[in-house]
Amino acid sequence: MDIVIIGAGPAGLATALRLHQQGFTPRIYETVEELKPLGVGIDVKVYGTKELIELDVYEDFRTISVDARTSIFYNHHGQEIYAELCGVHMGYVHEQRFVHRGYLQMLLFEKVVERLGADAVVRGARFVRYEQDDAGVDVHLRHTDGRDEVVRADVLIAADGIKSEARRQMHPEQSEPHYSGITMYRGTTLMEPYRDGHTILHIGAPQIATMIVYPIADDFEGTGKTLVNWVVERERDETVEDWNQTGSVDEILPLFETVKLPFLDVQEMLRNNREVYLFPLIRHEPLESWTDGRVALIGDAAHAMYPRGGNGACQAIVDGGVVARKLAEIDDVPSALKAFEAERIDQVNGMVMAHRGEGYEVIRRMVGDRTDCRPFDDVEDVLPLTEADEIFSKYHAMVGQPRPGFAAGEPTGFRTWEVTEETVEAVQEATARRRAAGTAAASR
Repeated sequence: MDIVIIGAGPAGLATALRLHQQGFTPRIYETVEELKPLGVGIDVKVYGTKELIELDVYEDFRTISVDARTSIFYNHHGQEIYAELCGVHMGYVHEQRFVHRGYLQMLLFEKVVERLGADAVVRGARFVRYEQDDAGVDVHLRHTDGRDEVVRADVLIAADGIKSEARRQMHPEQSEPHYSGITMYRGTTLMEPYRDGHTILHIGAPQIATMIVYPIADDFEGTGKTLVNWVVERERDETVEDWNQTGSVDEILPLFETVKLPFLDVQEMLRNNREVYLFPLIRHEPLESWTDGRVALIGDAAHAMYPRGGNGACQAIVDGGVVARKLAEIDDVPSALKAFEAERIDQVNGMVMAHRGEGYEVIRRMVGDRTDCRPFDDVEDVLPLTEADEIFSKYHAMVGQPRPGFAAGEPTGFRTWEVTEETVEAVQEATARRRAAGTAAASR
């Protein structure tokens, strides 16, 4: 079977590796002539790590990423709202890890070349359009030297991102996105590790501005320091959808004057940035279909979602595994692609909409609303732990990783200042039980 993939981002590369596992030899066509490790951080959830294990890239992935241990939420004054453990520390079978998006992409690219051959990725070839008949699909390409080429294939998998030309052709009536009014400032800073070096921080009030911070590389380039990823959201007049717009922290520094943390000066971190990119949050309405005969959309081309909660890249990688499995199981290509769509579309479209509503980050808005964004005396009077636990557990279940122990009535969230030696032991015992049960289930 001749399979063409357009786009050599994480989605397209992971899909090629999945197809190769199923006995296929796809070819990827990528617009740029040289792949570079661009972008900033990705929070790889436990189900994303599971995918990377199954892709047989896990050991290499671990060397370029950081284990996530704790996730802590603060209001706009640096007061702690809620905390939870991450990955195996929570009791999941698999780790949650932080990684530089570009480094993950380059790792997947190297594995594609290693396993499929040096000619598996054709660069400098931009997708223009497709035409199809009952026997196959013609993929029209334009090379950087001006040549036009038509490649005949049995299947076209479009992993061409948020500005997908394949989506535009498949759904011209839904090709124009809409600006949400919120812009992300995404940057990195090289610095000494904060806290334990394995914590993701969620800081601020959405009514003013919010920030997420997490480490993405230890001993970065031999410096002995940690490369930290940070993302700030604020309202801003913006209309351009482009991952690579550069920006400045001057507009956001004053927004965090009230944040006081004992282990991190957030304004100093922002001032010492290595790079700053702007990315407006653009609404792409969920599609009713990701397939057209022998053509399938995956990743951001199919379900572009706000880059919140670490699910965009992970869900794109999951797409690749499902579409490869369906093509291996079902002989008729359009039927196989429809089966892929049926398995994925409802859940992922639900996630697209949930990310617009902030997901579990909504607890910071709730605290802001209930306190008028002022300091509180006792967080339990503002957001009881049981209420926060319920919100987080529903969100984790929605994205396909139900929290271990919650259904059994075990508390899963906590406040770090309440942790005693006895509670640490209780958490460790509960975590061991959850992991043992999960590992046994996974082996069956």
